[in-house]
Amino acid sequence: MTAIRYPLPASIDPERLPQHIAIIMDGNGRWAKKNKLKIALGHRAGTENLREIIRNCSDIGVKALTLYAFSTENWNRSKTEVDALMQLILDFFHSEIDELDEKGVRILILGDKSGLPEPQRLVLEQAEERTAKNTGLSLNIAVNYGGRAEIVRAAQLLAAQVAAGERTVDSIDEAAIADHLYTKGLPEVDLLIRTSGEMRLSNFLLYQCSYAEFVFPEDLWPDFHVPQLHACIEEFQRRSRRYGGREE
Repeated sequence: MTAIRYPLPASIDPERLPQHIAIIMDGNGRWAKKNKLKIALGHRAGTENLREIIRNCSDIGVKALTLYAFSTENWNRSKTEVDALMQLILDFFHSEIDELDEKGVRILILGDKSGLPEPQRLVLEQAEERTAKNTGLSLNIAVNYGGRAEIVRAAQLLAAQVAAGERTVDSIDEAAIADHLYTKGLPEVDLLIRTSGEMRLSNFLLYQCSYAEFVFPEDLWPDFHVPQLHACIEEFQRRSRRYGGREE
């Protein structure tokens, strides 16, 4: 068996790992500015450290990792920046898909793929199809994604079923809504990490983060590596998760 490059430190209980980690990868632009580089190079640097984060989550037994790659609001950025982000999608999957598949990672795309340029849509669909039967880490990449739009989509799907006589209004409960989200079948988010010190969700997994623990490290995303991930998991394990109840 191949040794884990970054084993868990003794301070982390491997039996209490978060099942689902979600990351808002924030700070690429500020990192580029800090290092006097073009913003496209900041985004590329942010993609480089992503490999080790994914590998480590897979190695230590995290069940699901969700990454906020491109929001519905990101289309409002400059054409140069959008083009750079779209190119990174192609580059990432062309370089990483073989290893991800070999490690048993299942790829799921969250968001409206129909709104993407054809090359990006095809590479994402092919990645999902190729890894659909894998049983390891579920790597969920939010592309052209918005949390409010996701909830609206779920409501529309349920309304259409009611209109077609396939279900009653009374049958719509929290489980029914969850079953019509992009994250159907995944555990709810346990740990939400947003890098760069910003403290907001930015329309990310609004329904799924109802009881998530939030951690906001100061590191800009290109400076966030596996030791920083482990520090966030340590912080998660220090929290008392009461789900609305009181601590005994």
